[in-house]
Amino acid sequence: MQLSVIKTRALVGIEAPLVRVETHLSFGLPAFNIVGMPETTVRESKDRVRSAIINSHFEFPDGKITINLAPADLPKEGGRFDLAIALGILTASGQVRSNFVSQFECVGELGLNGVVHPVPGVLAAAKVCADTETRLMVSSACATHAAQVNDCFVVGVGNLVEAAVAIKGKNNKRAASHLSSTRPSITEDLSDVRGQAEAKRALEIAAAGGHHIFLYGPPGTGKTLLASRLPGILPPLTPHEELDVRLVQDLVGTSHAAVSRPFRAPHHSASSAALVGGGVRPKPGEITMAHRGVLFLDEMAEFPRATLDMLREPLESGHVRINRAKASVTYPAEFQLVAAANPCPCGYLGDPERKCRCSMDQIDRYHARLSGPLLDRIDLFCRVERLSADLLLSDKERSETSSEVAVRIINAQSRALERQNCLNANASGDELVKSSICHSDATSLLSRAAEKMNLSGRAVHRALRVARTIADLADEPQIQRAHMIEAIDYRQLNLGAH
Repeated sequence: MQLSVIKTRALVGIEAPLVRVETHLSFGLPAFNIVGMPETTVRESKDRVRSAIINSHFEFPDGKITINLAPADLPKEGGRFDLAIALGILTASGQVRSNFVSQFECVGELGLNGVVHPVPGVLAAAKVCADTETRLMVSSACATHAAQVNDCFVVGVGNLVEAAVAIKGKNNKRAASHLSSTRPSITEDLSDVRGQAEAKRALEIAAAGGHHIFLYGPPGTGKTLLASRLPGILPPLTPHEELDVRLVQDLVGTSHAAVSRPFRAPHHSASSAALVGGGVRPKPGEITMAHRGVLFLDEMAEFPRATLDMLREPLESGHVRINRAKASVTYPAEFQLVAAANPCPCGYLGDPERKCRCSMDQIDRYHARLSGPLLDRIDLFCRVERLSADLLLSDKERSETSSEVAVRIINAQSRALERQNCLNANASGDELVKSSICHSDATSLLSRAAEKMNLSGRAVHRALRVARTIADLADEPQIQRAHMIEAIDYRQLNLGAH
């Protein structure tokens, strides 16, 4: 009777909890059992592991084999446990003897010929292994990818034979990261946008403070064009933020050598599960794919109201929790929302040049798709007006480039981070009140505006956050009356009159 324990990692959301693969060999009729809440894909690993061991010229034990995936109350799925199961059988049967087993955590799927294939979530496993100072064994095809976590010792193996040699402590060459030192070039520049000085100003404020913004106006005025320029004026990702983006990309298999801030623009026909995540086995949605970047909802009023209302909690908390009968996972969702919409179904409500064709009933139904609690979570509302053909065709206007605007945004964000260790949009109410020095005129103005406009407590704090950002852009330690006037003006959603 022999017993062995090999460590591996499961994948729950972006977390990688530890799983112990306990292998027990005993006399009796040949049997191969896996216990510990294995899903179908894990139970199927019996055939993969058996063939991989035989085709790698090892001997498959004839007796009773029991594999326990502990802890037993954690659901396991996927082929990521194959490598650990195979090594557990080899060590329990005495074909591989090693004193270094406890130093390794093994994650990989086996082919029938013994080749080790990559699996999703190796970055999540590498992040935990770096904290616990254990070596991570993965497929050589994804070893350089896992090595992006600098403090993790990653060993890449091509097949089961190499894994058996590596676990003995031999030929443990540390995989090198393939991270690119160059940043992806930004092709969408703010200088491409003609006119629209007010909208550009609002976009700059949104970028500087991390605020959510709503652009509305007639069709064809440049709302989508403006939204697509936001990532280009945001500061580069910090190393911590870049790892967060790579962790999310690793879940869905879209990793790149160089990453920039995500820009996601789902179509208004997207389902609730596609937008916020879901499914029987919960998968990340667009708001998670936009983590540390921008989520652009074009034609926002065309989205189903129930789908939009699912954004309310992630906008506040920065994460989304998906509960299902068999699983409960939490995905990160710290994104900057840019919403765009027409003022009415035909798009010309309030347009001085074209008459709106919609009835009041149609307009009311259209506006009802945007719930008050959702709009209350948006910091800036800006109308994008129609431009003249002369301005659009003129080559005399000189507009600031994204890099020029980005300098002011970086400086403003640095002031906020130095003051409260977070962007103004993420500051709590207490932090905001303590750190925001307001001129008495600015404070009284906000109080009067809150009463007149019937602002909620959340809206009052959001107006104060925007005013603080405007002051930071002006390099002013104190919020002045002019800053507060501009911030309050951005709280007004004026779709126009019929």
